Amino acid sequence: MKRILGLLFSAALLAGPPVVRIDKPMAPPEWALAERALLKAYAEAAAEFAAKYVDERGYFKCIERWGGNDGPDDVMETFNNWTLLHSLGASDTVLELYRKIWEGHLRQFTAAKAPSTQAAKEGMFYKEFVTAFDWEHTGEGLAAFHHYALSAPRDAEYVRRVRRFAEFYTGAPNYDSRHKIIRSLLHGSRGPILTPATVFDWGGEAVEGHPERHDRYRAAGNVRGDHPLNLGTCSLGFNAYALTGENKYRDWVLEYAGAWKDRILANGGNIPTNIGLDGTIGGEWGGKWWGGTFGWNFDPAVSGRNYYMRGARTGLGEALLLTGDMSFAEPLRRQLANLYAARRMENGRVLMPQKYGERGWYGFTGNQYFEVQRDLYLWSMNPADLANLAGDPWIRYLRGNDAGYPAKALATDFERLRRRVEGMRADESTGDTRPSDGAQRFNPVATETLVNLMLGGNDPGASGNVLHARLRYFDARMRRAGLPEDVAALVDSIDADSVRVTLVNTSPVNARELVVQMGAFAEHNALSVETAGKRIPVDGSHFTVRLAPGAGQTLTIAMKRYANPPTAAFPWDR
Repeated sequence: MKRILGLLFSAALLAGPPVVRIDKPMAPPEWALAERALLKAYAEAAAEFAAKYVDERGYFKCIERWGGNDGPDDVMETFNNWTLLHSLGASDTVLELYRKIWEGHLRQFTAAKAPSTQAAKEGMFYKEFVTAFDWEHTGEGLAAFHHYALSAPRDAEYVRRVRRFAEFYTGAPNYDSRHKIIRSLLHGSRGPILTPATVFDWGGEAVEGHPERHDRYRAAGNVRGDHPLNLGTCSLGFNAYALTGENKYRDWVLEYAGAWKDRILANGGNIPTNIGLDGTIGGEWGGKWWGGTFGWNFDPAVSGRNYYMRGARTGLGEALLLTGDMSFAEPLRRQLANLYAARRMENGRVLMPQKYGERGWYGFTGNQYFEVQRDLYLWSMNPADLANLAGDPWIRYLRGNDAGYPAKALATDFERLRRRVEGMRADESTGDTRPSDGAQRFNPVATETLVNLMLGGNDPGASGNVLHARLRYFDARMRRAGLPEDVAALVDSIDADSVRVTLVNTSPVNARELVVQMGAFAEHNALSVETAGKRIPVDGSHFTVRLAPGAGQTLTIAMKRYANPPTAAFPWDR
């Protein structure tokens, strides 16, 4: 009897995840044809874009400069979402182009020098990483690098780089493990800058006729101590863990993000913009929590340039993704509550403070926090987090309003792509100006709508965040990330314990097979799948779907969220 039970158990293990078969014909809906057409058009436009702005070596056609005006980060920021596009199902040529450009820019900026700066006089990159700069820019330059993990987790050179980059921050000299701080606003592969930063450190070499390159940084000398922007470094630790499973990277993210969580809550829910080298809030700025270079009251004439939310969204969200611990969302929720409490109404429009100083809140502008509010709701599924999202069209759609939203949103993306390609073809800036003056404005790839509709996720943005999503897909036959050829997906409902998705094979000729994964990093668990009145048990992080030619069906997936340690490994490698 025991032998029989053992054989049955072994057979169950060999059988693998369950298979959902979809045979019912479905005429391809408008949204399905639009998704497939966009994936194809983005890949075609990306190839033309790369041919125009990148030379045969993979070097970007620009003058190599250092700093916050047009530094090396601007090159890869131009391609920030190309790897994410590939992970959705775009052509492999997109990933090949990214690899060429990434490798080229490493060589290009390792050789490029800025003699007047502390960090870049021997080269702007060292050990294939920026030598020392702020994480507003470094994070932007690494956005596509982070998403590469979604498509190529077995790339050995990539894994080595992620380890090396993460270890710039898991220990000295950048990180002080005693006080749990990154020691400067400017840091990287050559360590932190603790002496006063000059306008050359910020703006690079002088350019005749452009004094603004230095003028905007004349008050930015004190860079000592930690800043919430530095939470963006958690993406390196998160990916290192997701790629290797080594707990030291996970533990570091939780230690560093946890220290920031505690500081924010201890500060009444307001994110401090300077932590002193002694670990105290405002320690390098006379105890003022709002002080600091890129602090709450930095550059009073400009509404932004304090960047207090960007790193917090990234680092705290990644800690939550690692643990499922909703307490990591609380600092963001508290900060938003404080800002809303100080809001003003002007002609029916909500204005939110962007600044804080000796006299309290000021610098009121339009609401710039919808992405963070989306995150909070999608993480928590707490109805209270919907309070200020009533006008968000995607959230309204998920809650059963505006059935035509997917087609309208995809049509908007088509028009945006048309305009960007038109602008790219007319652009004559290659070779003599910074990327943001030309190419960056015309990056043809846009992923927000596709991430929303296909994955049920909020777009991670361009600042170096990782992907949070309810679902991901893999081509079972081609053994790659993304939807198989001809297949489209639409998530139309998300609840705390379920997600509903329609899968369509737009080909009337060829059958398709895909793997549906729960979460961007398999962090969720599917309990069962219900379709066409049948319930199929799953109890795993993924399952297989076989679509007959021209078939489609809606699946309701019961799930337990944040049930598994995040991993970048493909389903068949787990």
